[in-house]
Amino acid sequence: MRKIASLLRRSGRQVSLLLVIALTASPAVYAQVPAAPQSRAVALTGGTIHTITQGVVQNGTIVFEHGKITAVGANVPIPADAERVDISGRHVYPGLIDAYSHMGLYEIGGFDQTIDLNELGRINPNVRAEVAVNPESRHIGVARSSGVLVTVSSPEGGLISGLAAAMMLDGWTWEQMTLKGGAGLIVQWPSPPSPAPARQGADPDARYQREIGELRDVFAAARAYRTAHAAAGQRGSPRHNTDSRWEAMIPVLDARIPVIVNANELRQIQDAITWAEEEGVRLVIRGGRDAGYVADHLARKQIPVLVTAVLNAPARQWEPYDAAYSLPARLHAAGVRFAITGGGSAPYAYRLPQEAGAAIAFGLPADEALKAVTLYPAQLLGLDDRVGSLQPGRDATLIITTGDPLEYSSTVQQAYIEGRKIDMRDAQRQLFEKYREKVRQTTSTSNR
Repeated sequence: MRKIASLLRRSGRQVSLLLVIALTASPAVYAQVPAAPQSRAVALTGGTIHTITQGVVQNGTIVFEHGKITAVGANVPIPADAERVDISGRHVYPGLIDAYSHMGLYEIGGFDQTIDLNELGRINPNVRAEVAVNPESRHIGVARSSGVLVTVSSPEGGLISGLAAAMMLDGWTWEQMTLKGGAGLIVQWPSPPSPAPARQGADPDARYQREIGELRDVFAAARAYRTAHAAAGQRGSPRHNTDSRWEAMIPVLDARIPVIVNANELRQIQDAITWAEEEGVRLVIRGGRDAGYVADHLARKQIPVLVTAVLNAPARQWEPYDAAYSLPARLHAAGVRFAITGGGSAPYAYRLPQEAGAAIAFGLPADEALKAVTLYPAQLLGLDDRVGSLQPGRDATLIITTGDPLEYSSTVQQAYIEGRKIDMRDAQRQLFEKYREKVRQTTSTSNR
């Protein structure tokens, strides 16, 4: 035993890696197979279709072909060779969208080898999340079983973390899974100093202002690069070498994609708004814990918020118990555009419907809660031409349920992504069936 312990101490990293491989490759858990491309038209008939943008169709039909929706309505033509699926008594919704996730970038918290969120350095605008996504992640199937079919996988760390990517939760490779790379530039807004008294002679605000100054310098450098790069080749203008960092920021400077600023405290939110106006960039606040206190200001400035924590405790002792629960309702009442996210955790992405459902219990209208996890995140991140609603021309990325997907009692029976019929037997369902069989066998034996 002493020899084994010595070996483990000397080669702990290798042993940890072997354990990770064993955990993630165990044959005891069923391996889901990515679906093949849609080969023939499919018509879902007799169900209640929740289009999100065009109302609810009772006893309706939705037809999709080559991954795209071709018809939605009560009486629509069905191709002669279509596969007809009777979904009477069930409901069809767009696939849910988790607009802030670590899906595919995070697997097991205790093993650094399975986590790929942070890059070295503080300024990494050229980091692209999609190329690091692991298509074999166990969390993918679990999230799909709760109706989450698209996640915006986001890098973390540093001051500028990189570019988030909208990922479809099915595919053999990250290329097949990518719905939209470069969906937004992730910025970690500096933390302001605490209100605690500072040491004599110290300026608690200096570090905070220095980091904001660093962010301004980065955008100034990127803007200068854009100008020089555009002038390259013109008479009298020298050739300008390509810099992948500043190249990645050109869509941000051109306002083609938003800057998603991680900011929770009141001062962070206010300073981020001022900074974005100075830089002339599209701003989305992510987190937004204190957004309710400046909701009118956010509405006037038309600054949207990705709410990352509905099921959360108050941040301060003097806040009411429902400060987080009621935040979406307060934003909605003030006219702020917002979406509800799953909080970032890949293992808990399946809880996205519960986050939205809790907001309903604390004042958010049910139809707004549903839009907050379908249409609104799609609109905020430029995905609404593909997902977020059910209408002709959109991707056939949808779920068939027994009821409202934001209700605990509802079950997602089947999912389609770009018309592909998804394998719904995820790891948790398989383990549930395994241990239910154990109970059955034990009960059968004891009754003999």
